[in-house]
Amino acid sequence: MARKFLYIVAVLIVLALAATFAYRIWGAELLRQAMVPGGRFESQAELPTNSYGRPEMWLARPDRPGNPALWTPEGIKPADKPEAAVFFIHPTSYLNRAKWNAPLDDKEANDRANLFLRGQASAFNGAGAIWAPCYRQATFGAFLTTKADAQQALDLAYRDVTAAFGQFLKEAGDRPIILAGHSQGALHLTRLLRDRVAGKPLAKRVVAAYVVGWPVSQTADLPALGLPECTAADQSGCILSWQSFAEPADPSLILDTFDASTGFTGTPRKGSAMVCTNPVTGAPAAKDAAMFDVGNLLPASDLSSATLAKNKTTLRCDGRGFLMLGTVPSGVGGQYVLPGNNYHVFDYTLFWSNVRADAERRLKAHRDRRSAWIDIFAPFGRRTAG
Repeated sequence: MARKFLYIVAVLIVLALAATFAYRIWGAELLRQAMVPGGRFESQAELPTNSYGRPEMWLARPDRPGNPALWTPEGIKPADKPEAAVFFIHPTSYLNRAKWNAPLDDKEANDRANLFLRGQASAFNGAGAIWAPCYRQATFGAFLTTKADAQQALDLAYRDVTAAFGQFLKEAGDRPIILAGHSQGALHLTRLLRDRVAGKPLAKRVVAAYVVGWPVSQTADLPALGLPECTAADQSGCILSWQSFAEPADPSLILDTFDASTGFTGTPRKGSAMVCTNPVTGAPAAKDAAMFDVGNLLPASDLSSATLAKNKTTLRCDGRGFLMLGTVPSGVGGQYVLPGNNYHVFDYTLFWSNVRADAERRLKAHRDRRSAWIDIFAPFGRRTAG
């Protein structure tokens, strides 16, 4: 399992999860019966203090042998001396309905998580050294029910993420910080932004936050997250978010849940627009479709690796904030697309080289901004010292 490349395996995993064919015939109720745990949530103690000081609590970290986040396609290498520190929160990899939260030593879930890191977190290894924690993630079924058990499972997972983030900050030192996640990982990242970044000095060190594959309301969430939406390619200290669909799209499954929820500001999300970043330009996606060059990962026939493919596709943002692809790159999608023409599992791999370039560009902007401030205040420091 660990040798298989994420791009295809992740699609197969989500297919198995979503039971796409069965879903289209029998609907969401069958999926809930198959994936939502039948038992009650079991409360668990917080992890012992300094648990994330142990290397084995991390799926990826700079000193880990065989670090999956260091994978790159042929012709591309990780940075020799990475400038930034990257905190990446992986998406759901625990599929078992026996428990609401994954045991930390669940080999199958951890192997899948390593695959996700190869295809997603690896996009950031040109800009920074990557830390990705193992955490007691909520099972997939937690996203298919309104039971209180599901929220309790997500809260438990988030406690682990915050503990890992505290250790990450100790090890990162004073480096610039990139925050990133996907799906469940992006959900936890939004809470981390609200609790640990908004209104804190740490916000000035954040190069960018990639909240990918999870909706962020522009009015009910964004004002509470401490960083603005990215509106330019060379902007730092901002948030990017997108959810990929092909046309014609039916995002009603997401909207039904989104519109029934309350945002981080305490106001309803119903009817609000979502942050919709064009990952190629690094700015809000336009309403009108335009053609762009994308660099997507294409798996090898034996699934052992992947190459970087160059393609063209139109991109636009629909009225609520979903990123719409016109022409889908060759080799992507087909029977592996989720209901509603949802390309959720391809959110990073569709734009792998574009995300990589975006992170490096924003890191340079962050560095230039910091250098400008140093140049401004250095004379005052010399006068004081004199």
